[in-house]
Amino acid sequence: PDCAVIVCSVRALKLHSCEAPKIVAGQTPAKEYREENLPLVEKGCANLIAHIQNVRRHGVKAVVAINRFGTDTEAEIALVKKIAEENGAFSAVVAEHHAKGGAGATALGEAVMAACKTPSEFNFLYDAKKDSIKTKILKVVQEVYGGADVKYSEKAEAVLSRYQSDPAISCLPICMSKTQYSLSDDPKKLGAPKGFTITVQDMYVSAGAGFIVVSLGDITFMPGLPIKPAYYKIDLDFSQNPPRVVGLS
Repeated sequence: PDCAVIVCSVRALKLHSCEAPKIVAGQTPAKEYREENLPLVEKGCANLIAHIQNVRRHGVKAVVAINRFGTDTEAEIALVKKIAEENGAFSAVVAEHHAKGGAGATALGEAVMAACKTPSEFNFLYDAKKDSIKTKILKVVQEVYGGADVKYSEKAEAVLSRYQSDPAISCLPICMSKTQYSLSDDPKKLGAPKGFTITVQDMYVSAGAGFIVVSLGDITFMPGLPIKPAYYKIDLDFSQNPPRVVGLS
């Protein structure tokens, strides 16, 4: 890939400051999320910086899309842009497609095209064929998540022993299955935590996809996708001006 898009919002960054009240589904967000609060935004950007650094670590350019809410102020948006670009983002742009449709994503599309004009210098974090399974997991934890160590449940150790002894499995890349709320395996550790230890609860082989799924906790998995995804039926009809999207129903 020549570019990766990192999506954030001012509200989410305020949450990652670790100083704002929790957001409860179905309830009006606290005033900290509805009023300008630059200190919270700045502290929460530690999480955004970590994601930018992870993308850059792989030699890929990062474009930050700031999903704008009506309560976001110009000063808050400007601060996110400044911090993102000072910490390695190719660019940071406001995304308003949820409110304005395609027109609201024009700036984002242009930023992505600009980032893709020059090829990336993509590199892998580990050597899937040469590194042991435990080495692959440790590299992800230390170099991507910012953690210090990994411990394994008795069940995970037993499965790992079988997988490591099978050349057809031990050479596979890994897919970490964990909470989306934190860089760690603890959803309560917001921001950019450091020095933590993650726990591998289980692992299994996803043979069709070609990787080992490493489970760091209870995760609700998505249902299996059909052999022929719906996007095969979606297209653009250029016989009309402007072009019309077809196949959505």
